[in-house]
Amino acid sequence: MRTEQQMLAQILSFAHDHEDVRAVVMNGSRVNPNAPKDIFCDYDVVFYVTKPRHFLEERGWIEYFGKLIILQQNDFVDHGVEGFIFLMLFSDGVRIDLSFAALAELAYVAEDSLAVVLLDKDQRIPVLPPPSDSGYFTPKPSPKEFAEAINEIFWCSNNIAKGIWRDELPYAKAMYDVVVREPILQLLAWYAAMQHGWKLNTGKFVRRLKYHLPPEIWEAYLKTYAGVGYPETWQALFEALALVRRVGLEVAENFGYAYPLDDDRRMIEYLQRVRELPKNAVSYDD
Repeated sequence: MRTEQQMLAQILSFAHDHEDVRAVVMNGSRVNPNAPKDIFCDYDVVFYVTKPRHFLEERGWIEYFGKLIILQQNDFVDHGVEGFIFLMLFSDGVRIDLSFAALAELAYVAEDSLAVVLLDKDQRIPVLPPPSDSGYFTPKPSPKEFAEAINEIFWCSNNIAKGIWRDELPYAKAMYDVVVREPILQLLAWYAAMQHGWKLNTGKFVRRLKYHLPPEIWEAYLKTYAGVGYPETWQALFEALALVRRVGLEVAENFGYAYPLDDDRRMIEYLQRVRELPKNAVSYDD
């Protein structure tokens, strides 16, 4: 696998050899002083070029960076200007997420707190502060955001129960692991940030959440994962809702927000009743 020094030299060599490339900026975990570094850290690089579409239409340049395993190309629009990104995984394990952005986008480089200028041929970029993940800190929730997150968890729990009773496994699992888990993770991110004075970046998809929660809270969260069986799914759901109450009450108290304890209790009672319903029930009261 190529070293970071080798990769940066290759990136800059490419930029120097192509007149179209006027500036190079790197961001992401490679420049984050608080992010752990390992062999899977990719290179998030932006080339600011005179003609972004040229690199989309003429792709011979890709070979310069190595032998591909796989590539994904996406278009993006920033500040009303189109750009193109190539997510590239090479045979030696190096991954480069290389964007081609228009020169007009140079005016917004400083908006990313994790930006390091590698090359500026025309001296268009102002001096940037040292890279920091402050722009990625978990923000404090508003009363509305907090209330909506808790409501989403309890409201959609009824869909999980319905899916289990109907023996609709894909639906029940999607409701739990996609719809309900998202606000649970958001609640835990708020809780973790609260423990760290709201100066915490838990990473994409809160991937580093484990390292910022008290061990007992993390262990409680692990119990929210279930196997394929419905009994395990029921157990995991009740573990999740117990965790929501435990953490939600603390977050609410911290901000002086209202935690919907009555909704919580009523939904737990409802779910317990649905769990006991026979499969041939013709009424919720059966």
